[in-house]
Amino acid sequence: MPSSGIITPGALNLAVSPLAHKPGDMIRCLNVTNDQFGAKKKRHGYTTYLGTPNNLQVTSLFTWQRNNGTQFWNYMVSGGTLWYSTQGTGAFTVCGNGTLTAGAYVGNAVLEDIMVIGDGTAATRHSTDGTSFTNTTAAPIANYFTDYQGRIWAGGTASSMFYSNVGTATDWTNDSTSIAIPGPGRMQALFKATDRLVTSKNSGVMHRYNGYSLYDLATRLGPSSAQSIAEVEDFRFYLNRTGVYAFSGEKPELISNAVEKQIYNDLGSAVVGTVFNNAPGVAHKYQYMVGVGTVTDDLTNETINDCILVYDYQSNDWVNWQFANRPYSWLSYRDASGDQQLIFGDNGGQCYTVGGTQTSDNGAPIVVVMEGILHMQTLLDKKWNWFRASFNPGCEAQIQVAIANTFTRGKKNWVNLGDALDGVVEYR
Repeated sequence: MPSSGIITPGALNLAVSPLAHKPGDMIRCLNVTNDQFGAKKKRHGYTTYLGTPNNLQVTSLFTWQRNNGTQFWNYMVSGGTLWYSTQGTGAFTVCGNGTLTAGAYVGNAVLEDIMVIGDGTAATRHSTDGTSFTNTTAAPIANYFTDYQGRIWAGGTASSMFYSNVGTATDWTNDSTSIAIPGPGRMQALFKATDRLVTSKNSGVMHRYNGYSLYDLATRLGPSSAQSIAEVEDFRFYLNRTGVYAFSGEKPELISNAVEKQIYNDLGSAVVGTVFNNAPGVAHKYQYMVGVGTVTDDLTNETINDCILVYDYQSNDWVNWQFANRPYSWLSYRDASGDQQLIFGDNGGQCYTVGGTQTSDNGAPIVVVMEGILHMQTLLDKKWNWFRASFNPGCEAQIQVAIANTFTRGKKNWVNLGDALDGVVEYR
């Protein structure tokens, strides 16, 4: 690129050789988020959300808003115990009949103002009051649920999906049966997309159902983790062992080329195989986030502990986040004031709320890195005396440069120039 001109900060791009990057592409883009067009800023921090009832890993977070539009509960599952928080602010309290299977993911769905939950091992149960649950007679053992065409549909522990009687979440005897899903593997996920019911198995096989016919999507690119599925404007996003996919009801579409080296690479230093099975994901304010554990890409050889892959739906780009506490479950919910809130749970039973005025990770500093490459192809003399640049006014970045004939990871000699606070800087 030329040695002058405006460079718009881009996003993470590990799919293209750094020597072929367009201006603004990043080889490291950590803990930032999009601000105005052409600018990035440090991501929000977080602080604790409610208490720590039992100090065990939070495996599930979900919410239920009643049909009256004003009453809701946030639920947390940790150590096999189901807890509720009234209006999202009340202290976590154990639900009646809230003992589930330790370590299991708990799915849920709502029909006719009744919530159904299950963990795939213990009895499926339901609630009409939000605080206590009753074992649901004749309901299948399942942990994948959704409502569709006036019924609750449940993904069983083998290869079938079941449905309740029409108009009720609790009648699994009358006009209730199951549909066998062909193909290898067991049920892995069950969700809706474009007014169709979509099934996926742990082999990646996917089918679509319209209430009459079962249609084979002829793919094995289904989600590796039901917990990674999230929705933005009827697009479903999820993690597969080959990348992150967007799904609109027809064919899964790969959207993660830019960060592929963090998902799998030749060194085997990307996402650990077992993480794919229960990686947690969430969509919040047009951003999709999925926690993938510790990864090291084989381009920069930089390690990100407890990495979160973040996709911005509006700008179609990727960055990395790294929290001081690893998320094991997420929830984006609307609070009593109508504001959308984001919370996550860690492995010690504590939940945290992200955003607002928080500038640290519950007191821990947030490390921000943006590293890109400038190709000074028009300069023949490699002796530079001055660095002159302009930044958004008020920018608090620290400027460093490393000059080299080529890109050699791990051998960059960084020189600290100063800060960018004044907007226009000139350093000798």
